Amino acid sequence: MNLSTLVTPMIRQTLSADVYAQLRDLLISGRVMPGEKLSLRSIADALGVSVMPVREAVHRLVAEQALEMAANRYIRVPVLTVSQFREITSIRLNLEGQAAARAAELVDSQALAEIEKIHEAFCAEFAKGAPDESRLITLNKELHFAIYNQADMPILLQIVESLWLRIGPIINYDLRSGTERVVQRVQASHHAAMVDALKKGDSVAACESLQDDIKSAAEFILNTGALIVADAHKPVEVD
Repeated sequence: MNLSTLVTPMIRQTLSADVYAQLRDLLISGRVMPGEKLSLRSIADALGVSVMPVREAVHRLVAEQALEMAANRYIRVPVLTVSQFREITSIRLNLEGQAAARAAELVDSQALAEIEKIHEAFCAEFAKGAPDESRLITLNKELHFAIYNQADMPILLQIVESLWLRIGPIINYDLRSGTERVVQRVQASHHAAMVDALKKGDSVAACESLQDDIKSAAEFILNTGALIVADAHKPVEVD
C-alpha cells in the first residue's frame, strides 16, 4: 500500500495530535486492511513529519487497541477474532440503532439535504462500471456519521467512533472484494431505506434499516473467513 496517497502531508509544525487524527480517520474509514503492516518511518515519510510525533500517535492507538506494535517496530492493523467481532457488532446494533432512531426525530432540512447528497454520491459511484472502492468506503463512513451526528448525543457518538476505530478496517471488506453484494448494490438499498426513514421522521424504520445494514455486512464478513476463528464456538450467524 502506498500510504502517501491516503494521508495529507503536514504543512505546519508537526504535532502528534495531527498525526493521530489522520491515522484514526484511516482506521475508522476502513482504508487500511486487517493484518496490514506499517512502520513508523513509512507513516512519517507519508505525512512529512519526524518519527517522534508518529510514535506518540501510534502509542495512543495501540492503547486503544486500534493498532498493534510488534517487537521489530512494525505496526500492524489488528485482525479481530470471531467473538470480538460478534461482541462489537452486538453493541453497534444497539448504539447505532439508537442513534439512527434519534436522528430521525431531530434531523433538520439542511442536514437531511447533506445526507441525501452523500447517499446520491454513493449510488452514483456504485452505478459506474468500475466503482472506486476507496471512494465507496469513504462515502459509507460519511453517510453513517452524518446520520449519527444528528442524534445530538455526543457521548454515544464518541463510543460509536471508538467501536469503528477497531472494526473499521473489516467493515468494508465486501466493498473491497467486489462480491455479489456489491454487484446487487445491497449496501445502497440499505442506505436508501435509512434515508427514506429520516425523510419521514420514522424512528422505528430508521433504527431497523440501520440495523439491517449492520447485520447484512456482519453476516457476510463472518462467512468469509477473514476473522480469527480460534475462539468461534457458535454457528456463523448474527442475531
